[in-house]
Amino acid sequence: MKLFCVGLSHHTANVETRERYARKSDEALCEETGCAEALLLSTCNRVEVYGVADRAIENDRFAHYLTTKDAAAPPNDLTAFYRYEGDECLRHLFRVASGLDSMVVGETEVLGQSKQAYETARTNGNAGPCLHRLFQRAFRVAKQVRTHTDITRGAVSVGSVAVELAGKIFGELSRRKVLVLGAGETSERTARALVSRGVTDLRVSNRSGVRAESLAALVGGRAVPFAGWEEQCREIDILISSTAADEPLLTREALAPILSERWDRPLFIIDIAVPRDVAPDVNEMEGVFLYDIDSLQSIAEQSLALRRQQVAIGEQIIAEHVADFGAWLRRATTAPRRSGDAAHPPLTEAPLRTSES
Repeated sequence: MKLFCVGLSHHTANVETRERYARKSDEALCEETGCAEALLLSTCNRVEVYGVADRAIENDRFAHYLTTKDAAAPPNDLTAFYRYEGDECLRHLFRVASGLDSMVVGETEVLGQSKQAYETARTNGNAGPCLHRLFQRAFRVAKQVRTHTDITRGAVSVGSVAVELAGKIFGELSRRKVLVLGAGETSERTARALVSRGVTDLRVSNRSGVRAESLAALVGGRAVPFAGWEEQCREIDILISSTAADEPLLTREALAPILSERWDRPLFIIDIAVPRDVAPDVNEMEGVFLYDIDSLQSIAEQSLALRRQQVAIGEQIIAEHVADFGAWLRRATTAPRRSGDAAHPPLTEAPLRTSES
């Protein structure tokens, strides 16, 4: 059996490409790709499949499964897909879970997303003993990296970087009216970052009114009905959007009559959703300044420069775990089968001998 990862991320593909593969469901993943075990990790910056199979499976098969459209994936997209096998797959996953492979290095959201992806695959029956052991180790590595480094200092989430961008545009944020569209984990982190920068007029809208009210209460803001959230664009200065919608929620047609009433006030939109919540051509409208998640890259790179030494420490921790888990995996997958053995290789892992305290 071979362990591998196939995917694309902000390192290899822009947001326009990534949103074509932002599939959320993995129920048919094993059946349609031929994997014995498989797990789908889909976030705003990456979509990856971690698989276990007894034969090589081509990347285009995964691309076809992941595409969110009925049409076939454009051939050029395949060049954006990467593939890691064996120890390279281990190293990649451990870096992902630890936040070292993220656009905002050190962010912690991806760990929660990885845990949710594992739980979904386990519930669907797609994660068997190998992926179970692998992801439990990945969570352990992430915890160790966060404990033994200062990698999480500074702007360590996409939301906090979005707020930094708003601060660069407006300077003082305390007098600005802000609408956060969406009430998930990313939106919560964004809302907290806004409040920490002095925002007092903070509005939250979400398809689930209960979740919007809960988040608004948590950060001292107010919930607004989702059915009429576009009307908030008549008053607000900043819109930060992060929903799970499959199609754009804000288009030129919807925004045009609103902008005609606020010709003297620009509207800044930061769209951190994948697929995007705001149609790209909205940026062509007079008085609108639209930034998508790829626009945050330069700010994230500035933050990274402050933490490079901590990244090196994290990489050393990961290298120790790769060597240990890789040795165990090779023993487990090459051990001779005795009569009556289960279909899966023995999965008893030896104690880890690293510098972990």
